[in-house]
Amino acid sequence: MLKWIFRFGTPLLGVGSLIMLTLIVTNRELPTAIFTEANFQSFKILFISIILEAFPFILLGVLFSALLQVFVTDELIQKWTPKNPVAGVLFGALLGLLFPLCECGMIPVVRRLIRKGMPAYIGIVYLLAGPIVNPIVYTSTYTAFRTTPEMAFARMGLAFAVSFIIGLLLYKFMKRSPLKAMTRQQHEHSNTDDHEHQHGHDHRHHRSHEHGVSGKGFRSRISSTMAHASDEFFEMGKYLIFGALLTGIIQTAVDRSTLAVFAEQPVFSYVFMMGFAFILSICSTSDAFIASSFSGIFDFGPLLAFLVFGPMIDLKNTLMLLSTFRIRIVLALIALTASLTFIGAWLTEVFI
Repeated sequence: MLKWIFRFGTPLLGVGSLIMLTLIVTNRELPTAIFTEANFQSFKILFISIILEAFPFILLGVLFSALLQVFVTDELIQKWTPKNPVAGVLFGALLGLLFPLCECGMIPVVRRLIRKGMPAYIGIVYLLAGPIVNPIVYTSTYTAFRTTPEMAFARMGLAFAVSFIIGLLLYKFMKRSPLKAMTRQQHEHSNTDDHEHQHGHDHRHHRSHEHGVSGKGFRSRISSTMAHASDEFFEMGKYLIFGALLTGIIQTAVDRSTLAVFAEQPVFSYVFMMGFAFILSICSTSDAFIASSFSGIFDFGPLLAFLVFGPMIDLKNTLMLLSTFRIRIVLALIALTASLTFIGAWLTEVFI
């Protein structure tokens, strides 16, 4: 069933995205039976803003991923990756301090690291913690919550704790690679690049000592880097567009006046804010400013759940995850992240 959904859902969503882009560019409107003029204007703003916000981070992610593929050997990745599972989980949870990528650009990088030899549980920990546990997100959160700076510390701490626990669980129970099998074209492309990389490694002593690689060899690697980056950009980009399309439609249909009703429910407010973060799919570098606008409606705990769950799991991110990882792993990650975030945010509000 899911096979048919992915096979026919992608072209249908692609057609829908093209229709929306055409209407936006030509400044035309949908029939009022579907959208009012005000709602359609809101949709256009949301749809474009999500894409523009995520575009540079995806581009950064695929470029970094391509550089890893072409210039970094499997042996180097395996050498620098801790062998001890606890140290490995700590390494993955804190890797965002060195490579502060947004969640939009994380998936191609993590996929490449796993294929290069990094243990999958460490890569997934980096995927979960990296978008939050980094200096850029800390600064934006601290700025957005100037009157309650403890939110920035709580966000970093809870994100670290959730990713650390999930990493230990994955190490214990995940017995096979979480990645989907490569297509024949991807496999041939990867084998070609690996062969060229190995060939270059074997003959590096015959190259110019001053430059390390010959001009032809260096140009070949740059060309291979661009080819990898373009392939992964279009693969990840289509899911970003689909996610932005669905997010814009759903978010436009939600009436903000109903938020106060959900905020009055002590337990359901957490679930609602996590679901709201999932639907909004806002980049982790800017979602703190959205959360702070609800500080007069929701308490500390639900806002913290919003800030932690959203960057780890959201709508566009889930579509990208499903394109990269096995469905069973994605569902397990969603369930674990949601449960641990809920418990952690509730306990944080109780003790703060």
